Amino acid sequence: MAPEESEGVGRSPGRVTPRETPVLETARLRLRPGTPADAEALHPAFADPEMMRWWSNPPHHSVEQTRADLAQRAPEWRRWIITLKEDGRAIGFVAVGEKRQGNVSEIGYLLRREYWGTGIAAEAATRVIDQLFAEGQRRVFADTDPDNVASRRLLERLGFKLEGVLRGEWETHIGVRDTTLYGLLREDWHGGA
Repeated sequence: MAPEESEGVGRSPGRVTPRETPVLETARLRLRPGTPADAEALHPAFADPEMMRWWSNPPHHSVEQTRADLAQRAPEWRRWIITLKEDGRAIGFVAVGEKRQGNVSEIGYLLRREYWGTGIAAEAATRVIDQLFAEGQRRVFADTDPDNVASRRLLERLGFKLEGVLRGEWETHIGVRDTTLYGLLREDWHGGA
């Protein structure tokens, strides 16, 4: 349920000015900027072989590896840690990268397995997309492995449209993979699921 490539991998030239990562809230969630201290709570997701199947990188073997991953991010990427309002537990994240000038962002997400099927991923992504369009983004896109059915369903439920398939696009820990590209324009956004 996340972007296949590691965040921070730029595909287009041009400097993008980093934006702040404001705290966002929904009925059940608080989304806040991430820190390396979130590694302990998020390591079970990063270490889960089924969950990490669709990422470029294999599952993490240690909390230190997760901490290092959370610590190093390219400046054009922001990450909102998904926490439950009831107890503040970190249970996943929504990441956004501004890929180029012109107000275009890429979105990705990861949610601990025990929260799958609860609507939390859609709730968190919806709030972040609202924020992106309020900031002036004109387009949000996602790329996901064609076999990542859960991620594709979420994107479609949020209103993203399948725009194409790139064959042999990614070299990953499970081999060379195709990618499906999904896009959402500001004028098509209706607040998600």
